[in-house]
Amino acid sequence: MSRTPPYAADLRAALARVSRGVDERELARATEVLVSRYRSVAPAGAPILASDVHVAAYAAYRMPATHAALGRVLGELADRGLAPRTMFDLGGGTGAAAWAAAGAFDELERVTVLDQVEAALALGRRLVEGAAAPALAAASFARAVAGRWPEADVDLVTVSYVLSELDEGEQQTLVADAMRRGGCVVVVEPGTPDGYARVIRARDALLAAGWHLVGPCPHSADCPLSQGDWCHFAARVNRSAEHRRLKGAELSYEDEKFSWVAAVAPGTPAPEPRSGRILRHPLKRKGFVEFQVCRPDGTAGREVVSKKAGERYREARDAEWGDLLP
Repeated sequence: MSRTPPYAADLRAALARVSRGVDERELARATEVLVSRYRSVAPAGAPILASDVHVAAYAAYRMPATHAALGRVLGELADRGLAPRTMFDLGGGTGAAAWAAAGAFDELERVTVLDQVEAALALGRRLVEGAAAPALAAASFARAVAGRWPEADVDLVTVSYVLSELDEGEQQTLVADAMRRGGCVVVVEPGTPDGYARVIRARDALLAAGWHLVGPCPHSADCPLSQGDWCHFAARVNRSAEHRRLKGAELSYEDEKFSWVAAVAPGTPAPEPRSGRILRHPLKRKGFVEFQVCRPDGTAGREVVSKKAGERYREARDAEWGDLLP
């Protein structure tokens, strides 16, 4: 959870650069409006980012957290062998997923961010000016409306923090649109019960279409978590001074909770699940580490790694919530 994705500091610097000259009181008021809107968890009848100041507020208060979550997800997929050269980010706004992909995949050559709000796209273009990653510096930010995305055949399609703005029918359409355009689809939502429910619906659609899961689930069975529980993870976000002021926060960090699913198209080789997924913070005791784990056999429960396990125990001491079980 403490890992910082590549380009996090560069993104903070870019956000500070583009926010110069924007009235902090206006930013704070716009942030309050956005926080209230996102907490309502209802389909949006009109674009949520309704003005330039709303876009600036969104970028300043949400983009670092979204980048951290996507950085952790895409970083794991890179570790498991995913190496996309082309990417579509559907509803990508100011480009947080593009920043995360550029940090995760050295092979990435072409990134296209699609959104219906031109002000968000314009800010995204400003943020990548002079970016160190060639794919990020050359990223395309193009206006497109959901349901009328450009046709494409790309390696990776991301759909992050978008489904909450749509009703269930629109969510299904967006996931289907992603599947028609990419060889790998990644869906990320807030790590809340309703965010998890949206991810589960996307997971069901991917499996029904014959896609192969590559994360976080180590199996394709129904989710084994009991009613009242939900699968979610966390990414550490280092707050800048501007970020703390905007959020009225004192701590120099926050933990972004998120749920996610990733799958590859039928016919694409998918890495076999190596072990279970750690679902909670490990409990580290003298001589053993206790985990709550989702297992490859479709069950979930307690796993203990004792000191007698040698190297595996040493790896278990370093394992974190969201990792694969050593």
